Amino acid sequence: MVKLLEAKEDQVGIILDFIKQLADYEKLLHTVTATEDTLRGSMFGDHRVAKAVIAWDNEEPVGMALYFYNFSTFTGRPGIYLEDLFVKPESRGKGIGKLFFKYLAQKCIDENCTRFEWQVIDWNQPARDFYKRMGAQENTEWIPNRVSGESLAKLAQMEL
Repeated sequence: MVKLLEAKEDQVGIILDFIKQLADYEKLLHTVTATEDTLRGSMFGDHRVAKAVIAWDNEEPVGMALYFYNFSTFTGRPGIYLEDLFVKPESRGKGIGKLFFKYLAQKCIDENCTRFEWQVIDWNQPARDFYKRMGAQENTEWIPNRVSGESLAKLAQMEL
């Protein structure tokens, strides 16, 4: 029987392994710079900014959902942003993804959050179909933007 448990600090290696497996699937493994130390600091340090839930099947980790809280100025309340969802290929089709979604949706309800959001890479049609079955609506009105690396450093040093 599969059970979900909030990740513990001594499980950052498991979390990093799942991050790398997801990145490999998305053809983005070369972009992963996270280490066990950076995850430990971000998830279990003094300023925790992310959390994870790990799916266990007979004491074997088979998936994870990594999430954090965001905020809606329009509602004045928090939401949950799902950064990564990963289930090992051999464990897919067993309802583990649904279990993660149910868990996070209930967390939203329990914590008075107004929304549960995530992004999906455009070519991952199986994931997009799964999310639609979970009741998700693709948001085509908002375009994600990102500043990182050298561009982030330049922006921080911009002369006014």
